Amino acid sequence: MKSFGSYLIFLGTMFVRRENFSSYFKLVISECHSIGWNSLIIVAITSTFMGAVTTVQTAYNLVSPLIQNYVVAQVTREMVILELAPTITAIVIAGKVGSSMASGLGTMRISEQIDALEVMGINSISYLVLPKIIAAMLMYPLLVILAGFLSLYGGYLAGTITGIITETEYVYGIRVGFNPFTVSFALIKAVVFAFLISSISAYQGYYTTGGALEVGVSSTSAVTKSVIAVLLADYLLAELLLN
Repeated sequence: MKSFGSYLIFLGTMFVRRENFSSYFKLVISECHSIGWNSLIIVAITSTFMGAVTTVQTAYNLVSPLIQNYVVAQVTREMVILELAPTITAIVIAGKVGSSMASGLGTMRISEQIDALEVMGINSISYLVLPKIIAAMLMYPLLVILAGFLSLYGGYLAGTITGIITETEYVYGIRVGFNPFTVSFALIKAVVFAFLISSISAYQGYYTTGGALEVGVSSTSAVTKSVIAVLLADYLLAELLLN
């Protein structure tokens, strides 16, 4: 509870003694590039194979002659949009971006760069952390949209190339019975996950103490706690929004 209280105080401190808008704008753009652009390749590779594997495994389990082939694509669509695209991508981002945030802030802490900002009268939490959180909440939903598209396309390629399902059946399965709220739900999860990953990782890195070894510990702790928070939030959001 002490750590959770410290985390809440950390979040509240971001909104006092803020810098001017132009300073944050430049920092947010820089963080957007770091979080979004630099994560494109890993997200693209992960999501494409995720969709391909989901399609193949779904077809393997739906062996009843009473089930139409297009149901494979329908199940793949629901799994990808509701769960795989936002959640698996969040875990990947926690490992890549979260650890980078924590180690970067941890290095600044042990090298006394954060102390130097405080001496100059700058709210270091607001200046260093707030742009990261804003950028994550802007870019992560875009990455989830990309992941969803590439997952469905990967499933299309896997299904049609292996002969599991025809092109017409796959496209029909994606379209039939589609509920637009599933996309809204995925984007809501994306924003929440982005906030949790960026804020928890920044918190772990900001309060690093010791030396280079502790920076690694903070980075590992940031990834672990971020993943746990994402999975817990995933369950709570499902309970709140889908029931």
